[in-house]
This record gives sequence, structure tokens and C-alpha cells, in this order.
Amino acid sequence: MTLAEELSRYAHSLRFEDLDDATLSSTKDRIIDAFGCAIGGYKVVPAVITRKIAEKIKTKNSATLWGTKQTTTPPLAAFVNGIMVRYFDYNDTYLSKEPAHPSDNIPTCVAAAEATGASGKQLLTAIALAYEIQCRLADAADIRHRGWDHVCYGLVSVALSTGKLLGLNVDQLTQAVNLSLNSHITMRQVRSGELSMWKGCSFAEAARNALFSVMLAKEGITGPAPIFEGDMGFWKQISGKFDIDTNLFGGREGAFKINETSIKYFPAEYHSQSAIWAALDLRKNIGNLDDIVGVEVSTQEAGFTILGNDPAKWNPTTKETADHSLPYIVGRALLDGKIDNSTYQSSKLKDKKIIEFMKKIKVFEDKSITAIYPKRVANKVTVKLASGKILSKKVEDPRGHPYNPMTREEIMEKFNTLTLGFLPSERRKKIIATIYALDKAKTLGNLVTLLAVN
Repeated sequence: MTLAEELSRYAHSLRFEDLDDATLSSTKDRIIDAFGCAIGGYKVVPAVITRKIAEKIKTKNSATLWGTKQTTTPPLAAFVNGIMVRYFDYNDTYLSKEPAHPSDNIPTCVAAAEATGASGKQLLTAIALAYEIQCRLADAADIRHRGWDHVCYGLVSVALSTGKLLGLNVDQLTQAVNLSLNSHITMRQVRSGELSMWKGCSFAEAARNALFSVMLAKEGITGPAPIFEGDMGFWKQISGKFDIDTNLFGGREGAFKINETSIKYFPAEYHSQSAIWAALDLRKNIGNLDDIVGVEVSTQEAGFTILGNDPAKWNPTTKETADHSLPYIVGRALLDGKIDNSTYQSSKLKDKKIIEFMKKIKVFEDKSITAIYPKRVANKVTVKLASGKILSKKVEDPRGHPYNPMTREEIMEKFNTLTLGFLPSERRKKIIATIYALDKAKTLGNLVTLLAVN
């Protein structure tokens, strides 16, 4: 049996009854978080542009463009809504051999569920499945050091989760994986150097293509096989050979991976989260910020290579580069005492004070911190003052990490903060209540229309 067939058999076999209470609760929490991130990103430029294109295209069995009452094709809805979820770099994270943002799968699952009239139970099962597939692949092989983007794994997770919602059998699911994975591989350049708008669009584009591949497979189109093991397949071209045992997946002998994902407390790349907490804690003990003469950030290899080993990170001119810059993020946390979406405004990026302050910041890989990664995502921030005094703080488990989880109240507060100004209070309450009762819903009903911005 090929790996694509094995993954497809697992996907086809998974049932709502396989989801334990903790997994069901985690899935609902992450839907709330994704919806909040999406509505918060309603006005970002890529969402506005792509929404304008998508709303012109109408079809039967359509899906809603979140924030509106307009509909379009499910792949285009997945694309636009996926950009909204991802753009602020505020949605959840999973860290392993390969990093991932598995809530990127949610907009496509919702689009497929809406178009097919799926029940709440079917949607929850599909989302848990998407997380399981993407996270297990992230556990299996590191592809970023080979020059490929983590969204390549999303081609598989979206194909299997939406294929399940569209009612594909095992053979059709296998073909959906073959089609999706062969044709839409993404280069890591999207996250290297000066980052562009496409950083927040990369998974959404993969999801759009994966859902289209599902639609093709359902109608009988076949794809290149074996897609993983073949002479020119994924293993030889992209990842190297790896082993996956689906018997250890959630619903079988193992626990569901969705429970190991981290919800972000701050809108910043996840490897910086503990550095933000450390900087904010140190700030309390610094009387005059002008007394700071030097800052050192000791981080993991991933934090160093992704956020602190590129000259562009010391002179970010785009929002996308700034939220992936340890010197900028730590500098802003020290200077402003907060990190939120306003941190990345154009005026903040051009602020001469932060530009000068970043010259005082150095970023290093600390082998002892790398050694505990990815189980712990630690950073140590050390501040040197003009008096000669040295202040230092190390944080291993930032708020939202599985070892330091956010409460449901904090997740709802994040949702309310992100959607404030877009949705009235009563509607926000209704959205939350509807999501937490999804397992009782025969269809999605008016859930997506509740997201319409006034």
C-alpha cells in the first residue's frame, strides 16, 4: 500500500465518534480563533483585492466570502477566507521537524462543508482530520531546510479533509492527494529575505488548488502515482524518505494532534512569543528606556534562522518582514510595552526610534535552547543598562503553548478584540454560541452569514 493510499484509508475511516471530548473542545476553540483572525483581517489589502475578484464569480453549491453575504466558488472562498485567517500571523501554530499553522485548513473545510450542506459533526471531524494529517507530516520530515515551504503538507491535509466532506471514496481520496501534491509544490522563498504579501497567502493558494484537485478527483481525474514513493516523487524531490504509521494517529492508538497545537497570544511569528513575554517582563524593571545600551536575544535554531539571521530583519519595510523579525518585535515590546496589530503600521516601521534601537539588538542561537526545541519554544532576553547593570529573563512556555494554554475566556477575549468594530456585541456572542454548539447542528445554517461585517 502506498502512503497516499494509507493516509486516504485513515481519512475515510475517521468518524465523529472517534473524537474525544478534549479534541472536540480544542477544535471548537480553534474555529473561534480562526474566525476572529479572519474578521480582524477583513480590510487587509490582499483580502480586499482577492475578494473583489472572487465575488464576481457565481456558481451553484457556492461558499460565502467571510465578512460579506456574497458567495463564490468554494476554492475561491477558501482562498480569500484563508488569506484573512493567516494575514496577521495571529492564527495557531504547530512546531515539529517542520513548522505549521494548521488552522489554515479551517477556511477550506468550512467552504466545502457549506457547499455540500454538511453537518456540524462532519465539519468538526474534517477539521480535526486536517490538523492530524498536517501535524503528522510535520513530525515526519523537515522540508524548510531543503528550500520548500511548510504549506506543501497542507496540500495533503486539505485534500483529505475536504475530500471527506465531498464524500470521496478511498480511491478518489488517493487521487486527490496525487493531483494536489504533484502540481502545487511551494518554494520556501516566500519566507526568506524581505517578505511580501504572499507570505500570508501561500497556504490559501495551496488550499485553493487542493480543493480543486478534490473536485477533479471526484469526477474521475487521476493523478501521478505513487506520489510519495515514485522515482520522481515527493520523497526523492522534496522531503527524503520518512515513515508514518497511521495506527498511531488520533482515533486509533494515538491522541489527536490538534491538542498539541499552540494558540497565539500575540500577533507575531510563533518563535518570538516567549521573547515578547521576556521583554515585557524585563521592561517592568527598567526605569528609563534610554538607559538601554544593548539587548541580546538567545533563541532556538529555528528562531535564529527564521527571525534573526537576515539583514532585512534589522530594517523591516513591510508588515510581513516585521512580524518575522526578532529584533523588531523585541524592540517594540521594550519600547511600547505591548505587541498588537498596530505594532506593524507603516508609521511604526518608519519610526526612527525603533530603527536606531534595533542597532543595539543582537540575536544568537543558544544550543541549550535548541536542545529543548520543539517541545519547548524558549527565548532568553538580556538587557544591558548604562549603569552596567544586566537584566535577563528566560521564558520557555509562552501563553497559549500546550504547557501553558490559554483559557476559553482568553480565547473569546481575543475573538472579541479582533472583531470589535466589525461585528456588534450580540452577534459576536451568537457566533461563539453557534460554534460551541456545532456538534448539534444539522447544517452550518447561518454561521457564516453571521460573520458579515456591518
